[in-house]
Amino acid sequence: MSQLIWLIPLIPFIGFVINGLTRNVVPKSVTAIVGCGVVLASFILSVMGYLEVSAAREAGLPSTLTLHLFDWFSVGRMQVGLSLLLDPLSALMLLIITGIGLLIHLYSCSYMAHDAGFGKFFAYLNLFIFFMTILVLGSNYLVMFIGWEGVGLCSYLLIGFWFKNVSYANAAKKAFIMNRIGDLGFLIAMFFILENFGTLEYAEVFSKASTLPVGNITLLTITLLLFIAATGKSAQIPLFTWLPDAMAGPTPVSALIHAATMVTAGIYLVVRSNVLFLLAPFTMEIMAVVGLVTALVGAFIALTQHDIKKVLAYSTVSQLGYMFLGLGVGAFTGAFFHVLTHAFFKALLFLGAGSVIHAMHNEQDMRKMGGLRKALPITFTTMLIGTIAISGIPPFAGFFSKDEILAHTFQHQPLFWAVGFLTALCTAFYMFRLLFLTFFGKFRGTDEQQRHLHESPWQMTLPLIVLAILSALGGWINLPAALGGHHNLETFLAPIFELGKPHSVALSLSHSTEYMLMAVSSLGAIVMLILAYVRYVKSGRIPKPENEATGLLHRLSFHKLYVDELYDLLFVKPFKKLSRFLFTYIDKMGIDGFVNGVGEFFVGSGKGIRQLQSGHVGFYIMMMVIGVIAILIYGIVRI
Repeated sequence: MSQLIWLIPLIPFIGFVINGLTRNVVPKSVTAIVGCGVVLASFILSVMGYLEVSAAREAGLPSTLTLHLFDWFSVGRMQVGLSLLLDPLSALMLLIITGIGLLIHLYSCSYMAHDAGFGKFFAYLNLFIFFMTILVLGSNYLVMFIGWEGVGLCSYLLIGFWFKNVSYANAAKKAFIMNRIGDLGFLIAMFFILENFGTLEYAEVFSKASTLPVGNITLLTITLLLFIAATGKSAQIPLFTWLPDAMAGPTPVSALIHAATMVTAGIYLVVRSNVLFLLAPFTMEIMAVVGLVTALVGAFIALTQHDIKKVLAYSTVSQLGYMFLGLGVGAFTGAFFHVLTHAFFKALLFLGAGSVIHAMHNEQDMRKMGGLRKALPITFTTMLIGTIAISGIPPFAGFFSKDEILAHTFQHQPLFWAVGFLTALCTAFYMFRLLFLTFFGKFRGTDEQQRHLHESPWQMTLPLIVLAILSALGGWINLPAALGGHHNLETFLAPIFELGKPHSVALSLSHSTEYMLMAVSSLGAIVMLILAYVRYVKSGRIPKPENEATGLLHRLSFHKLYVDELYDLLFVKPFKKLSRFLFTYIDKMGIDGFVNGVGEFFVGSGKGIRQLQSGHVGFYIMMMVIGVIAILIYGIVRI
């Protein structure tokens, strides 16, 4: 299998080419078969790759398989090859990308069935999978960067898929530009890595870096730059505002970006580079603080949003903050565990929201929904499971991964844990608020919407059911020792963390402390569930219209802390003014004035000189007379 891993990215790329070229020629059913079929083939190959790595791990054999495809280029002593790497980390990432990606492709067959751009949509989806698999399979930072930039391009294409809507097109541009800021950090980090280690290959870089002392200034610089890159791709403060706007794209795109592909790239980058980060504790501390603040801010904003997809979008920002908090406190396995469980329940919740929007004829405001659980029983049941999972209620998936991060956080700094716990409370409240406003109480939509309420077709409900099962059971793959488990995920990923092990801090909390933390977080989530139930079901409260008076905290939350307005004031408007000034005075009057002036001078000169070749005999005679007179004067002067 190791010799065939190049097929995993290549097959979706072939799907992109076929669907791209035939999008207006073949029937939609053919496009769907090609689009889903290539991702299914990649998924099967990914499973085979995972089984091979897993078998090598169990047999105690090397579980890192590198396939050198060809030498890409060489400059001086530097040689860069296009090589692919299959190890425990990339094997698991491939399962997430192709597995969840396959379900989203299947869902899209029905969700996008009536869209005129059906073929183009599937071509873009296939291209997204291609670049994401390149990102995780690369054996060096440069190949990862190709995938990194590729998913940025695909997100631009998919977020702005309905580009005729100006606000959607602006959302796509916003995502593209904010990601470029992070990409610059990645690019500069690669220059530093190349300068100091002479290579971009992971194995060589990590091996050489592991000999450096803790706190080395070069590693500090590199890790800070890599963290900036991760901040852009994984929507952390201050580069988080593009992600909620990314919901402008079709709902399957939101599920793909928020759960299985793009936003996980930043966490993957840090986990892959764990040796560098463990040797740069200052960067780790910054990462923990940024992650913690992002988690709290995302949860705070999600509390008051009316748009069902907006709640989920800010929830993603918050959960990504949790993951970076885990990375910052050294819980690399815990953070990656949360990537895994989050992919299950966030994809489920987004696709469930899409099912609701489909039934409600594109209505996304939860104040105009209500009472949908009878009309949409499968959607309701699966979204209930997803809500319980993300809320951290045992024994569903989110409980185990979130608990692992919070346990490490408590050991690192109890104050950080307190903020993380507060965030978890907010998460439980806003998620059950979403569930109760959507599926409980009386229907608040129009009569027309009520007459046409129906459960989604099987292409949409089957992915929901599969993801619901994974959301319910997915946490058991890394059961902690305190609950009788063996940390299977941590054991499987152990080779990835081998070089950094001397500098990592293992969890050393007593079982009684862990039980106490689990009980507190579980009880807190259940109390939030009850509060949301009392408020939105028993009392039947509906969120107030935007123009009605509300408290300061509510206004801050609803208006997203005015961060967009602040960025608009600090960056967008000044840059627009600067652009207008440069256009008017530097470009038009300065550069254009100079260039046009030079042109006009030569044009005028040419017009004058052209008279010498006008063909008028009288003009020639006159010039001859002038010449003769000039020669005579010259002769007289010489005498």
